[in-house]
Amino acid sequence: MAHSEWAEKDYYKDLGVSSTASAEEIKKAYRKIARENHPDANPGDAAAEERFKKASEAYSVVGDKEKRAEYDELKRMLASGAYSGFGGSGFGRAGGAGGFSSSGFNVSDLFGNDATSGGFGDVFSGLFGDDPTAGASRSRFGGRGGRAGRRTQRSRGADVETELTLEFREATKGVTVPIRLTKPEPCESCHGSGAKAGTSSQNCGTCNGSGMVSENRGTFGFSRPCADCSGTGSVIKDKCPDCSGTGRTTQSRTITVRVPAGVVDGQKVRLAGQGSAGQRGKPAGDLFVTVHVKPDKVFSRDGDDLKLTVPVSYPELVLGGAVTVPTLASKVRVRIPAGTQDGTTLRVRGHGVNKRNGASGDLLVTVKVAVPKNLDEGAMSALRKYSEEEKRSGFDPREGWEGN
Repeated sequence: MAHSEWAEKDYYKDLGVSSTASAEEIKKAYRKIARENHPDANPGDAAAEERFKKASEAYSVVGDKEKRAEYDELKRMLASGAYSGFGGSGFGRAGGAGGFSSSGFNVSDLFGNDATSGGFGDVFSGLFGDDPTAGASRSRFGGRGGRAGRRTQRSRGADVETELTLEFREATKGVTVPIRLTKPEPCESCHGSGAKAGTSSQNCGTCNGSGMVSENRGTFGFSRPCADCSGTGSVIKDKCPDCSGTGRTTQSRTITVRVPAGVVDGQKVRLAGQGSAGQRGKPAGDLFVTVHVKPDKVFSRDGDDLKLTVPVSYPELVLGGAVTVPTLASKVRVRIPAGTQDGTTLRVRGHGVNKRNGASGDLLVTVKVAVPKNLDEGAMSALRKYSEEEKRSGFDPREGWEGN
């Protein structure tokens, strides 16, 4: 959709949120509508498909921080009546702006000619394309008409977001996962051109392919996006019947996502060019996959290090020994030095999560004494004897404890 068509849309209403909604509220509203009205979940339901399309279009604008700012600014100006002609014949009457009359009023005269200088210049340059200088014009004082700039470039397709849930060990090792998405794709009938098979687009006769038209009003001259071609510089007389001239149709397809080793919960994987297709053959947006990682029963993570807790007996800590613990690949023997304290963490080098440089983190093994619940009389007798010997040796487990 051309940005100039934003004036006719109420994207907040399409998502069921207020114009002051937070980014998180907007995202939640979109996900709810998309989940309930997805074509795969409502086969043959045209109304649900239309709600899905409207929500997707709305989120592609107000779900993007920069586009939302441009959209809000445009709607604010339209509500004030300052640019009542926008979207049809261009910028019309400018009311009450510091005493300027409606004749020949040019926004650039008030906020600067350079579209990259900030202020409203940035807003209007963003409304009609990616290139802030595309289609920009310089007003000329003294009755000379403004010259049209370069042909306006329409923006690429919208970015698409989806989610993926992995098991803990899949996330640490990396995995390739197929996901199915429904999104705008290049029309197969016209190959994204928007023109009916056997025909092609033509230069707009109104603007001669520049995407801009110039007007001369009294002492001021200015340029505006051509209304006949929506600033594209070209028109399609015979539109493709399958995509209505947009060059896109909503399709479902499977995309293979390669999740790198070591991804953490909440991390996003970007697939360039796998988002929504652009109109009339413009580049596609990107696909962002948010990865959720399920907790593991044995392992947890600390950066690239793996952590686990292994139960041991009291004699194993006092006398020393070795225990076998799992790793991501197999198992490893860990030596417990004699006199190891309960809760001590032992480090096993190179058995953690693989790093991008080919190295690996470490395995951190914490030993925790397991207290027996049921001992036979022989074991209890031996334990009582040990307790007496311990007292005679002068050992006090609470020596130095602040509670004494």
